[in-house]
Amino acid sequence: MINRFRSTVNNVIANLHPIPRSPEKTQRAEDLPVKFPYSRPEFLNLSDEEVKVSADHVLRPILVPRDIARLPWYSGYSEVINAGKSLYNEDQAAIGIFHLGESSFDSQNQPAAKSGTSDTPSRENSLDQDDNTYTYFAIYDGHAGNAGAVMAVHTLHLHIQEHLNAVANILINSPHYSLPEGNTVHIHNDKYHGRVKWPFHERDLPTESLICGALENAFWDMDEQIGHEKHIFRIPGGCTALVAIFLHGKLYLSCAGDSRAIIVRNNEIIEMSQEFTPSTERQRLQHLAWIQPCLLDNEFTHLEFHRRIYKKDIGKRVLYRDKHMTGWAHKIVTAEDTKFPLIYGDGKKSRMLATIGVTRGFGDHELKVHDTNIYLKPFLSPIPETRIYDLNQTEHSENDVLIMASDGLWDILSNQEAADIVKDILENFPPGDMSRYASAAQELVMQARGILKQNGWRTMGDTRQASNDDITVFVIPLHCHVNLSSQSSLTESQDALST
Repeated sequence: MINRFRSTVNNVIANLHPIPRSPEKTQRAEDLPVKFPYSRPEFLNLSDEEVKVSADHVLRPILVPRDIARLPWYSGYSEVINAGKSLYNEDQAAIGIFHLGESSFDSQNQPAAKSGTSDTPSRENSLDQDDNTYTYFAIYDGHAGNAGAVMAVHTLHLHIQEHLNAVANILINSPHYSLPEGNTVHIHNDKYHGRVKWPFHERDLPTESLICGALENAFWDMDEQIGHEKHIFRIPGGCTALVAIFLHGKLYLSCAGDSRAIIVRNNEIIEMSQEFTPSTERQRLQHLAWIQPCLLDNEFTHLEFHRRIYKKDIGKRVLYRDKHMTGWAHKIVTAEDTKFPLIYGDGKKSRMLATIGVTRGFGDHELKVHDTNIYLKPFLSPIPETRIYDLNQTEHSENDVLIMASDGLWDILSNQEAADIVKDILENFPPGDMSRYASAAQELVMQARGILKQNGWRTMGDTRQASNDDITVFVIPLHCHVNLSSQSSLTESQDALST
């Protein structure tokens, strides 16, 4: 009997297909190849030697494009490396000109040639763009390595184009400027599973919601791709993302992380993003931890307290906040409350699970709390917040700009300080001089980086510590965005530049 049983088991096992072992089990992450080598943005046109020089943490040279015509509308760009916190500049940036309907992947579902992106200088300021061309700017702020940001530079625009192409027939055929409240597309609910007819009316959806949906799906797919390919390529850490799309006379600004974008228009500042940090997303994080306490592995408490709680506080009354609260209330401290809080610290200094200071972005799939088995990825979201600005509702001057920058700038400069710096620079240039935006971007980086003193990097007036972080800045003019109503202004700007 026993022999027959053994024989049966052996036959079953012999006919089973071998279970493939996960690559991460057979090869260490540090031994995996790099998919995209480290580099600086292609539109800077740096040689390999210049890329090495740009990584000097002592000199911290400020970089600007040699040829400003490579950037759409002669936009300004500038960057500088950190003061030594990482070997490389972990910020990355990308630009691109794309057309609705163009394929982003080939027949084998591989990335197509990057036509119109940062390695193509010839199309950025051409006038052969029609109303279905869109312009793309992006800043990625890497952490725990530059691989996530480098991968996003090479890939996110492909996902965006893929999802915009999925609704291109609607976007191309819809009238773009007819209704102030937004154009609509009719969604029919005639049948459900081909059987039941529901008594619902048609839904009117603004076409803007299709573009926002495409951006959200693209961000999600980007994060999923990193999650899948981390077993094949070395992709440590992660990155935040700040993306601007100019399409159909509107600006779509998508933010996942703590970079920031503002519009400076006359004497007005319009915030186009918010930072996603443990402080700003406290209630979302607490609610997730409350629903799935196993994510905290009995090491943390999801409650927030006005101060650190210790065993000696058990039985005392303290102020706290829970997932459903925006204000504070009292509670009696229990032993459970003495665990380390899910969110600790205030503002930019706040940390989630005592580890990370941002709550949205790409990557970080392997990130754990130190000396535990607690993964942070369940709390991190790649979904951006997208804000829309109608460029056709206001007549913009040459001094109206969009400022996009990584947190290295905003850690030092307030919105008002950045706006004042840009305003002062632009007013010193004659009308039509398109180098003004490059100068404004460079001045922003210079002010935030400061000057190296004996006591470290200090702001120009030596009144405070300057930024030790990587800094990346775009200054993008709003008066010459490419749409049906603005090609004449772009022509005038180009004629002035050529003379």
